[in-house]
Amino acid sequence: MAYNLTVSPDFAPDHISGWYFFNTWLQRQLDVGVHLELYDCFEKQRSDIRDNKIDMIYANPYDASMLVRELGFKAIARPQERPDETVIAVSAESTISSVEELQAGITVATTDDPDVHTMGMIMLEPADLDGSNVTTKEVDTYVIVAKNLLNGNADVGFFLKDAYDELSDLIKGQMKVLVSSQISVVHHSLLVGPTMQEFIPRLEERLFSMHEDEKGKGVLQSMNLEEWEPMTEEETEFMIDLIDTLVIE
Repeated sequence: MAYNLTVSPDFAPDHISGWYFFNTWLQRQLDVGVHLELYDCFEKQRSDIRDNKIDMIYANPYDASMLVRELGFKAIARPQERPDETVIAVSAESTISSVEELQAGITVATTDDPDVHTMGMIMLEPADLDGSNVTTKEVDTYVIVAKNLLNGNADVGFFLKDAYDELSDLIKGQMKVLVSSQISVVHHSLLVGPTMQEFIPRLEERLFSMHEDEKGKGVLQSMNLEEWEPMTEEETEFMIDLIDTLVIE
């Protein structure tokens, strides 16, 4: 039987090859067939998840609630010291230097990354901005968010901090950061669905020693990760509760 692994669509395109390397590593460790299925958007991915077409996922924190509480997935690992933070940026030529200076009527460039968009909107609240007085322009990638700022088609951009940091120096040099979140307990996680949970003990053993092996370390580097660390049920539930609270607010 072959299983399906997928990755949250917000991962950096530069690391596509890294996930293919990880998929090959995973098959060798578990001695089973695993197919890597990548998606361009969250909507299609969520549809396939609900249709039971996905057995393991490196998921964004927003989707953890659905995966764990509705579909029986179990979070087992997260990348060490890689919390998900949101950056709000503007063009370097903008006269705006703080969120509080932003005015109603601005255009916000964002992706369909739900946790980043939610946090970005919350971070606009000090300027009394919300969905009723800003225009949202949804684009496919963070590179396109940046392009919209640089060509004047948006006033503000929301970025996953990791994605912002990985933009070229040329692009980042033409933008300035107004604010970055500092939540620290929200992060992407590796979750295993009901069909693969028999492999969890072996998977945990191999994942948490992956950085100690030369080949495993090379795979991690290709994914821009240092090492995996365990994620407890309590930590998972806390993160889900926090995200659910932010969304409700």
